[in-house]
Amino acid sequence: MSVFSHPEFDAHEHVAFHHDAGSGLRAIIAVHNTRLGCGLGGCRMFPYASDADALTDVLRLSRGMTYKAALAGLPQGGGKSVILGDPRRDKTPELIRAMGRFVESLGGAYVVAEDSGTSVPDIRLMAEETRHVGGLADEKSIAAGRTGDPSPATALGTFIGIQAAVRFILGHDDLRGLNVAIQGVGNVGYRLAKHLHEAGANLWVTDIHAPAVERAVAEFGAKPVAMDEIHALDVDVFAPCALGAILNERTIPQIRARVIAGASNNQLATPADGLRVLDRGLLYAPDYVINAGGIIDIHYEGPGYDEAVVHAHLQRIGSTLTTIFERSKAEKRPTGVIADAMAEAIFRA
Repeated sequence: MSVFSHPEFDAHEHVAFHHDAGSGLRAIIAVHNTRLGCGLGGCRMFPYASDADALTDVLRLSRGMTYKAALAGLPQGGGKSVILGDPRRDKTPELIRAMGRFVESLGGAYVVAEDSGTSVPDIRLMAEETRHVGGLADEKSIAAGRTGDPSPATALGTFIGIQAAVRFILGHDDLRGLNVAIQGVGNVGYRLAKHLHEAGANLWVTDIHAPAVERAVAEFGAKPVAMDEIHALDVDVFAPCALGAILNERTIPQIRARVIAGASNNQLATPADGLRVLDRGLLYAPDYVINAGGIIDIHYEGPGYDEAVVHAHLQRIGSTLTTIFERSKAEKRPTGVIADAMAEAIFRA
């Protein structure tokens, strides 16, 4: 199949494939739109079942980054990269450096940051081969205890988004006694669980990595749940924080939560699933709006980093979501459709 005829191709400006024989790197970079600035996005490393799955993922993720940056009010476009491989088994310094050289070959059209399967140390290795990296704290920030990891900001922004959704549904911000099911308690999901626990919420958690579940159980009193059951729990909020496509024709009829608000990307398997969610009367926080905290944090990295400024920008996630919820209710259209229209009005202006 040609990239141009791929169902997820959306007028992407640049899609590049790369193989480095020496390190074994197989990777794809997709730059969706640079109307507002260079295409910034994380580098995901995952053992995809096929090359086609990897291409689908990078096309969807890069498009989402364009929309995310636009609604976050950032002067940048959308890009993403994927490395085909198991990060626990296949990742080597040589492979990561080769990825840095691949990023450099695009001449700045794409700026790489950490994502699922990669880390800030990996991005530092890439920075030995390319100037085009994001999410790295400078020496002053490191001395102040910052690492450049965007996960804390992503989690906080997601927490703010959940507050906005609960406020819209229940009319108050108090999360005490709220029942929340979190699918995925990795870097972001764990921190989200911490925020929710400190706010008094009751937690149910799942993850493919058993130690991550055990940590949440031990630290937050969370209840462990099987991966294929978490979405169907009788809770107030379902928070997908793992991989995408969890909201689909099979799972949507099983969801009993009133709110779907989590940090994972591409939660809707197809556009039609947004209408299914609406028809069931569920409130869905569009993923690229609620999980924008990471790119907001990266935007402010540098010598002038001001945590108060970043937190003020993160609070805007809640107000943006509230606008989307109100328009969706008034227009009887899916929240994702409303969010897309708002973003397109910005980056296609």
